[in-house]
Amino acid sequence: MLKTKSLLLAAAISTVSLLGAASTAEAGQASYLVDAHSGQVLEASNENELNYPASLTKMMTLYLAFEALHDGRLKWDQKLTMSENAESKEPFKFAIGAGRKVTMREAVEGIVVLSANDAAVAIAEQLGGSEENFGKIMTAKAHQLGMSKTVFKNPSGLPDPEQVTTAHDMATLGVALMRDFPEEFKLFSLRGMKFRGMKLRGHNNLMYRYAGADGIKTGYTDASGYNLVTSASKNGRRVVGVVMGEKTAQVRDDKMASLLDTYLAPVASTTTVSTGAPKQSSAN
Repeated sequence: MLKTKSLLLAAAISTVSLLGAASTAEAGQASYLVDAHSGQVLEASNENELNYPASLTKMMTLYLAFEALHDGRLKWDQKLTMSENAESKEPFKFAIGAGRKVTMREAVEGIVVLSANDAAVAIAEQLGGSEENFGKIMTAKAHQLGMSKTVFKNPSGLPDPEQVTTAHDMATLGVALMRDFPEEFKLFSLRGMKFRGMKLRGHNNLMYRYAGADGIKTGYTDASGYNLVTSASKNGRRVVGVVMGEKTAQVRDDKMASLLDTYLAPVASTTTVSTGAPKQSSAN
């Protein structure tokens, strides 16, 4: 049963497809691209409009996990118990059963590669006691990092009408992960993982097709549309890009690739950058 479920997990290309309740957010198209070193905004469209983060939420779960690993509250070889609550988080998960354990490293890699919901909940319950309390911790950290419009309610990104963010805020989080945890950030470049003797492939397809892309996270629910945060480096420039609210994964990935092409081409590294207002991309 574990093998069957895990193989289905590895073949997945997005997180859960569920409708969220009505709220002030919507699956509106938005994009944002920032130079990770200088902070210069390169492209921006609807970047401050509220959207549902879907599994981009797990970026904050991992930020707090890395923070706990650094200050000793968690260890890489520490065992985390899957609660009944964690086990219930369909559809993409390790599916090892309530009461069984994974290591912290397995949980982190499972989130990065497979977007495992049960792993995210296990970390949240270990650090916060409950999803609800961990959501409050996540939101407080988001605001501390400058993500002023973001509210987190759970560690996985499963639908909650009050869990909202913006393209700008998710770029801020991507840059913060890179800046604050440079060694751990390298994990986002994982294209697969081994779990209990099985080789499992990730579903961040842009990394397979775009030279220089090294993470970060995909996300999808019916309410959010197809979301993506990407880190990429080429020709001496590193950027973090966000695309949200697209209709298909292919459209989302193509849009991100186009943004990256515009600013990571060789000419971009030698062109004098204007100090005026950021260039606005057209809404497609």
